[in-house]
Amino acid sequence: VDPNFDLDFHLRWVSGGSGHTMRDVLDYAQPIAMQSFDRARPQWEIHVVEGLDDGGAAMIVKIHHAITDGVGAVAMAMILFELAREPAHETPLPPEPEPDVMGPFERLVDGIRHEIDREREAGHLVAGGVSAAVTALLRDPGTALRQGGAVAASAGRLIAPATRPKSAVMTERSLKMHFDTLRVPLDLAKAAARMAGGRLNDAFVAATTAGLRRYHEAHGASTGTLRMAMPINVRHDDDGAAGGNHFVPARFDVPLVIDDPVERMRSVHELVAEQRAEPALDLVDPMAGVLNRLPRSVTTEVFGSVLRGVDVVTSNVPGAPIELFSAGAKVTDMFAFAPLAGAAINITLLSYVDRCYVAVNSDRAAVVDPERLIDCLRQGWDEILAVADDSPIAIAT
Repeated sequence: VDPNFDLDFHLRWVSGGSGHTMRDVLDYAQPIAMQSFDRARPQWEIHVVEGLDDGGAAMIVKIHHAITDGVGAVAMAMILFELAREPAHETPLPPEPEPDVMGPFERLVDGIRHEIDREREAGHLVAGGVSAAVTALLRDPGTALRQGGAVAASAGRLIAPATRPKSAVMTERSLKMHFDTLRVPLDLAKAAARMAGGRLNDAFVAATTAGLRRYHEAHGASTGTLRMAMPINVRHDDDGAAGGNHFVPARFDVPLVIDDPVERMRSVHELVAEQRAEPALDLVDPMAGVLNRLPRSVTTEVFGSVLRGVDVVTSNVPGAPIELFSAGAKVTDMFAFAPLAGAAINITLLSYVDRCYVAVNSDRAAVVDPERLIDCLRQGWDEILAVADDSPIAIAT
């Protein structure tokens, strides 16, 4: 329990008259995203922007990644919002918690106890893994050695350094962000993916690569491949619905030279399937635990060498298939902007009801003309949606 908790610090209201557009909201959100959290307080904040030109309002919810990942954030949204405009029964507030503030000595003891429990859990995992490995080695030495070699090679691919981006255009990095959005019909995107024997994520990534190829061509650059990072969800049923991070940041090269949109989606499907089948996915947490015990300079260098060479991050988060409400108002749009983490662009697709809401977070030093980028991405989606319906589709920003 935080004895200094003040809701006014976390929930802020902004009203500057009327006539605000979505672009105004995004411009207001950009510096909020660039600011660090106050580590002395809970790591979340909500800004309510009133006075939009359609009579509505916008909620900007900022959550530190230490609290949850994208899938967990959607689970939190199902708690934050209501399922009906006028709920039949108002959920009562929980009782006020009793103050429970630790002193310095209690904090020290609690921290030591936490470390002991974590080491014991890690020890059980390692012991179980060693026991299983020894048993497999005794039963079938050849197969066990081949599997061990495959896991080692997979782990090497996950943490292999990549310090330079592949893009010849998006090379610079800074601390400045720019937000843009696209709205895409969900049914058409899924239909296009089915034409290639794939799923929504295949259509999303294929549209993204088509847009990035157009963007590079507009700058007179020909890039055969880009380095893409994609969070692979490894959440299990017993991990809980919301808090915590349960993903592995996979990295792989995506081709930009495939002209046929169906073949492009099929290629993406195969690439992502290879990443999901990496044998070392379950070793990420133990490897991170080892790295966290190294000096901070070493840890920073290792993680930095993995992230610095990423051109684009793509993330597909399944959202609510039904309408949500907040204090009697319907939630009409929902975008999820994710951190750049060293990449030139982070593009996140969040499905909500019957639309795909695509949020584009770009580094202003890497993407000097974001308007051109968003136009190229829109054309990339046009290519993919035409597979399912060749009539003109209105893709809104």
